[in-house]
Amino acid sequence: MRVYQVKSYDDMSRKAANVISAQIIMKPDCVLGLATGSSPIGTYKQLIDWYNKGDLDFSQVKSVNLDEYKGLPRDNEQSYYYFMYNNLFKHVNIQLDNTNVPNGMEPDSEKECLRYEEVIAKLGGVDLQLLGLGRNGHIGFNEPDETFGTITHCVNLTESTIDANKRFFASIDDVPKQAYTMGIKTIMKAKKILLIVSGEDKADALAQAVHGPVTPKLPASILQLHNDVVIVADEAACSKMPK
Repeated sequence: MRVYQVKSYDDMSRKAANVISAQIIMKPDCVLGLATGSSPIGTYKQLIDWYNKGDLDFSQVKSVNLDEYKGLPRDNEQSYYYFMYNNLFKHVNIQLDNTNVPNGMEPDSEKECLRYEEVIAKLGGVDLQLLGLGRNGHIGFNEPDETFGTITHCVNLTESTIDANKRFFASIDDVPKQAYTMGIKTIMKAKKILLIVSGEDKADALAQAVHGPVTPKLPASILQLHNDVVIVADEAACSKMPK
């Protein structure tokens, strides 16, 4: 586990984009595991900038996303497919047929989760998985629990997650109550993991994830057991790290 402390969110985004671009250059047909939320937006903007300058080619890249709300169609502005399309896919030359996001409109949870695991397996696994970090240490929608989640599964969103997401919807009643997410086991199968963390509100979770015990009560702590993890975090996020 390598931790790179940088000054700001912009520096974090640039450093993370460097790691991803190196992966694309070394293996043009690589499989990228992608994340949504506020943390990776700057990273995607940097990748788009380098693409526009002719430094990156996404034409052979394949992608799989961490998660998707259950019950939201792709064209819903709050769906994670919509997020990915508008924050990355439409701005680069990735083939949309090579992008994969769980199908939120599939009502049969078991069927969709097995399908998504098969998609990842047929691609040969994930070469680099990008992750953000929740304030409570969650990765994807894998929330604190008594055991580590396994493969792709359907989760009931916690009240705190629903409350945090209500600002994106007309009312809290419109916020999806479930989501499909890659499980801890699926995430840990990635050949390389890149965790990006920004802000003082993530400082406790980051310190515990890196230096605390490995426990499902802080899901990101499992990353200590992976053999190739790069963490890029700004000064605020690193403020609780042991000196």
